[in-house]
Amino acid sequence: MPRQPRSRPAETPLFDLGEADTHQGRWDEVDRYLVGTLHQPDPALDAALDTSDAAGLPAINVAPNQGKLLQLLARAVGARRILEVGTLGGYSSIWLARALPPDGELVTLEIDPVRAEVARANLDRAGVGDRTEVRVGPALEGLRALHREGAGPFDLTFVDADKEGNADYVDWAVRLSRPGSLIVVDNVVRAGAVVDEASTDPRVRGVRRLHDTLAADARVTATAIQTVGSKGWDGLTVVLVLDPG
Repeated sequence: MPRQPRSRPAETPLFDLGEADTHQGRWDEVDRYLVGTLHQPDPALDAALDTSDAAGLPAINVAPNQGKLLQLLARAVGARRILEVGTLGGYSSIWLARALPPDGELVTLEIDPVRAEVARANLDRAGVGDRTEVRVGPALEGLRALHREGAGPFDLTFVDADKEGNADYVDWAVRLSRPGSLIVVDNVVRAGAVVDEASTDPRVRGVRRLHDTLAADARVTATAIQTVGSKGWDGLTVVLVLDPG
């Protein structure tokens, strides 16, 4: 059996789920069914989670079915270059890198050097270390450096870092894209808190700024969906680049 998705840690929630907690058990059950039916056992992905746990990394990686969704999107657009903002232990990086051809490239940006080392080891163990580059430092600095270097264009970008910087990260991701590239942003519903325009939570304000910015950006078209599952009540924003400018 494939490793089942891990539920959001009850003692350290990413955000307050409120009444949604009453549904968490069923959401977990459905995710276990979906992953158990549509996924095969994967020792490399299991090891990535285990080593991340052992290193004390927070259990905030994407769920297995979310990881596979990212992989399917990358394959659907024929991605040869992928950009990731926020590496953690490399779990989502493995899913993405496996979508690449042998000569493809994944560049993933991580601010924490300890997490970066864990990720590099996990990527090597999964057999995709030869097509991945883990860069350490603040994401904005890394994005600006890629732009200066003339990197890309990237066919798909996954943004899963601090939510306060989402709008800036996506702006740079657009510049590093081509017409037809996709950008996926994680954690954009915040257990429903995203509807609170008076919120003082910097993560909520960051997500709202992202959506306001996208709505006014003629370079892209975007939508967002709510999700429930082992990671709680949240959502994804998906951006199609029309003209990177």
